[in-house]
Amino acid sequence: MESALTARDRVGVQDFVLLDAYTSESAFLDNLRKRFSENLIYTYIGTLLVSVNPYQELGIYTVSQMELYQGVNFFELPPHVYAIADNAYRMMCSELNNHFILISGESGAGKTEASKKILQYFAVTCPMTESLQIARDRLLLSNPVLEAFGNAKTLRNDNSSRFGKYMDIQFDYKGIPVGGHIISYLIEKSRVVYQNQGERNFHIFYQLLEGGEEELLAYLGLERDPQLYKYLSQGHCAKESSINDKNDWKTVSSAFSVIDFTEGDLENLFGIIASVLHLGNICFEENDQGCATIPDIHEIKWIAKLLGVQPSILLEALTHRKIEAKTEEVICPLTLELSVYARDAMAKAVYGRTFTWLVNKINSSLVNKDFTGKTVIGLLDIYGFEVFDKNGFEQFCINYCNEKLQQLLIERTLKAEQAEYEMEGIEWEPIQYFNNKIICDLVEERHKGIISILDEECIRPGPATDLSFLEKLEEKVGKHAHFQTRKLAGPKGRKRIGWMEFRLFHYAGEVTYCTKGFLEKNNDLLYRHLKEVGTQFKNSLSSLLEILISKEPSYIRCIKPNERKEPNKFDDLLVRHQIKYLGLMEHLRVRRAGFAYRRKYEHFLQRYKSLCPDTWPYWHGPPAEGVERLIKYIGYTPEEYKLGRTKIFIRFPRTLFATEDAFEFSKHQLVARIQATYKACLERRVYVKKRQAAIRLEAHWRGALARKVAKRRKWAVRTVRKFIKGFINRNKPLCPDNEEFIVFVRKNYILNLRYHVPKNVLDKSWLRPPGILENASDLLRKMCIRNLVRKYCRGITAERKALMQQKVVTSELFRGKKEGYAEVLNQPFANSRIDEGDINPKVLQLISNEKIQYGIPVIKYDRKGFKARQRQLLLTQNAAYVVELAKIKQKMEYSTLKGVSTSSLSDGILVIHVSPEDHKQKGDAILQCQHIFEAVTKLVMLVKRGNIVDVVQGSLQFYIGPGKEGTIVFDTGPEEQIYKNKNGQLTVVSVGMKSS
Repeated sequence: MESALTARDRVGVQDFVLLDAYTSESAFLDNLRKRFSENLIYTYIGTLLVSVNPYQELGIYTVSQMELYQGVNFFELPPHVYAIADNAYRMMCSELNNHFILISGESGAGKTEASKKILQYFAVTCPMTESLQIARDRLLLSNPVLEAFGNAKTLRNDNSSRFGKYMDIQFDYKGIPVGGHIISYLIEKSRVVYQNQGERNFHIFYQLLEGGEEELLAYLGLERDPQLYKYLSQGHCAKESSINDKNDWKTVSSAFSVIDFTEGDLENLFGIIASVLHLGNICFEENDQGCATIPDIHEIKWIAKLLGVQPSILLEALTHRKIEAKTEEVICPLTLELSVYARDAMAKAVYGRTFTWLVNKINSSLVNKDFTGKTVIGLLDIYGFEVFDKNGFEQFCINYCNEKLQQLLIERTLKAEQAEYEMEGIEWEPIQYFNNKIICDLVEERHKGIISILDEECIRPGPATDLSFLEKLEEKVGKHAHFQTRKLAGPKGRKRIGWMEFRLFHYAGEVTYCTKGFLEKNNDLLYRHLKEVGTQFKNSLSSLLEILISKEPSYIRCIKPNERKEPNKFDDLLVRHQIKYLGLMEHLRVRRAGFAYRRKYEHFLQRYKSLCPDTWPYWHGPPAEGVERLIKYIGYTPEEYKLGRTKIFIRFPRTLFATEDAFEFSKHQLVARIQATYKACLERRVYVKKRQAAIRLEAHWRGALARKVAKRRKWAVRTVRKFIKGFINRNKPLCPDNEEFIVFVRKNYILNLRYHVPKNVLDKSWLRPPGILENASDLLRKMCIRNLVRKYCRGITAERKALMQQKVVTSELFRGKKEGYAEVLNQPFANSRIDEGDINPKVLQLISNEKIQYGIPVIKYDRKGFKARQRQLLLTQNAAYVVELAKIKQKMEYSTLKGVSTSSLSDGILVIHVSPEDHKQKGDAILQCQHIFEAVTKLVMLVKRGNIVDVVQGSLQFYIGPGKEGTIVFDTGPEEQIYKNKNGQLTVVSVGMKSS
């Protein structure tokens, strides 16, 4: 623990007892927040463990962690739930006495998880035999069964325990777990018939509907949809994403088989659970006399079958009341409201008694038949102190229980502190803290009075109401210092208490209770036999306290950091509220009433002996004298410490902090000094060895270097001579005189050539060779070019090949003949300039027997007036079509074409000449298109005849009709024009292109 104090500013202290401002709630909260922000969820108050729910996996519950805490002194390692479990187990084994671990806190604070971790720790670390494996498994698997029947989703917690649980784990004399026993308290029966918005009924109902086999549900008369059942649908959250009811059903089912439930037991158990659901679906109606009736007895039949009763008896029990008067019994009908009341009362009673039977059944499977002496460790998982905006009968019972447990905690803590001080011979009189016991005694007297009045009101003749109960309280306990009502309070307090409320002053603060429903909830609601629930609870609490008083205690206080169950979120207001109502500050004050820190002389001296020259490095006398010499050297004042028989007691944490800080400083100095001395010794030793080795190495190395230099010089002389001779004879045939020189030249050229090889077929560069390698260089160059060409050809796709073939045809037709040819070389040709969707469907239908190979928008000029008209030129495999919208204006079959003419200028004029003998044709087609080179190339490749294209200069003649011809004149000008001149000729003016 002391080693962690150096980081206290960042992570706080591991034990609240070491807080300097121990009376400050803000300092307490700040320490808790620091540790939570570092994922340190556990902190001690002496031997009490404070646990903050992290709402995330922290990786601190592994088997290796369990082994780390096994058998270790309580304060040797950081706070952990395993330390509490291990300490209780070791004390039980060594002293052969019984222990208990009390776990308390709000719903969602992690009480159930803490008890699970303790059970898992015992299951892993305790010695085990094969014959006792079953007992251990039953002990572990009782948890999921009890959670299924006793836990539910609430607004604060998806797996909230709705009952208090005390479990005894029995150990034999070897420390082996051999059995167990469970006692349940305060099962929340009201949840069976009513749930708040956002809450659910007990898990088992949803698990049965979601995971039960079809045959089982059919036998029970149930459907899978929980919305069909009133008792399951009031909270409007029957389906919850964070809860997997189907998987939980499998877990519970397998647990039943291990815990030794027979098929008959399970059949009866689930029959009773199903009967509760059927009860909730019974509907009542009011007859003419104002009495309740059940028109549809479908649910009654199912309940009677499942519970093994006569339907008529069940029907009468739900709609009539039996009144005993001396020797007579009178049956009177119930009103609609009272029948609903009786139905819900029956459902709660059936479930409550079933839960009791379930606990007893589990106990019978956990019982150990060996009656030899055993020791036990008890686990008490119970509600913490509760204060809500509206507090009722449940909070009254829970808070009464916590008053008693707090009283027990204070008494046992005071007793343990007093015993330690007496054993060590230290004077200690914390008189002010015995006032706490007086307060708790007054509280107990007040609670007993209230419960007695409650029971009297429930069973007295005549009408008893919540108001009469409050008036009775004012009469009987009105003078109690810790009791107030609106009537009894002063002018200031009166405003904060309602007419139906009373206020109690608990150890943790004041709580206002609403009396509405107190009488109703104190009864078990079955008309024939009234039970005083308050008295039952008081008696069971007394028996619980008797059990706890007979055992040595350990305490775990669980805190939830926020309401939304989010990791890494710390709500100061919520946590401060829990600190107050868990009594943590009160417990800290008791622990700090005397001395904040105590440690055995041996341990204290072993840790801090380096702070005093007399005790460092060894102290040869008694440890007590060594500690006395040490603290006098450090400068402790008499009020800061006391020396006991075996321990030193330090009053103030700041004294310990100063000692620890001095130790850290001294430790660094000592380490530095030891390291320096040791390193100097090592370095001197290494230096001497290195110096001797260096001298020997230097001598040998200088000789080796001299020999190496001489050898290299001889080689250099021979090599230079050889190459000079080779250079002189380089042009002679290969001979010994020039062989090495020529080989070197060849090799050097080849090596240099690899960095100058052409990268593509257009790259004409080549490394100039020496004269003796010109032939070889030529051969290599040809091979390289051939390889590049082959590689290039193989990389050409079929589509690109087709485009290149078209470019070849274009080159043959227009190269050096028509302006603009050079500009279209790098422009790829399109497959078509018209999408099929742009062609009129009628045209497609007319030429449906031919596939369109190419299409392009064109301007057609009339042969006589040269009027321009927008047309489409479509090329198929056999003919060229000039199309206007839905009409084919001219069809020119390739076989009858006479030729194609275009000018040598940059215009886009194209004339398709037809044969005069073809009487179907009206004359040549005069067209203008944007992509003249592409269109003519496509046409020529489809016609498949050579010399069909004529590139003319100046003018050309075209056929108009029999015996008639027209002329097109081509010229250049500043801008492009097409018009009919005075001579009736078509004049095409194009802009002349600059020669590059």
